[in-house]
Amino acid sequence: MRHGKKVNHLGRKTAHRKSMLANMACSLIEHKRINTTVAKAKALKLFVEPIVTKSKTDTTHNRRICFSYLKNKEAVAELFREVSVKVGDRPGGYTRIIKLGSRLGDNADMAMIELVDFNEIYSAKAPAKKKSTRRRGKSANKSADAPVENQVENTTEEKESNE
Repeated sequence: MRHGKKVNHLGRKTAHRKSMLANMACSLIEHKRINTTVAKAKALKLFVEPIVTKSKTDTTHNRRICFSYLKNKEAVAELFREVSVKVGDRPGGYTRIIKLGSRLGDNADMAMIELVDFNEIYSAKAPAKKKSTRRRGKSANKSADAPVENQVENTTEEKESNE
């Protein structure tokens, strides 16, 4: 039973687990997506989303809090410089987990975890495609449309005269 089990220990001691999640979070911030196991991806999601929420307000205090979790100055700088600008209006859900199948060696379930706003494929704010206009000669349009209209008018006039 899982009574009171709030965190997945991932088969590691506390210090190892914290440093592993910090390293994975730094890699996620740097590369915008990483491949890992499903269990680690779920644990990483719980670890990194509050940090991204903190980065939305750029204060010295929030930078120090994020640094205490990540322990990497470059990752904190990129988090506040690039990531927080893109996720500024999003109320939460900064990461997406996509299951990839099984790993070849040990059959572990693999997943890709990515920052949502940095994926161009699933981006909802994709630039609208310009409509390409194709034009034919104006005389061709009129000559093609005119006989059809005349035929329709003639048939309606013939029906009225017959009645």
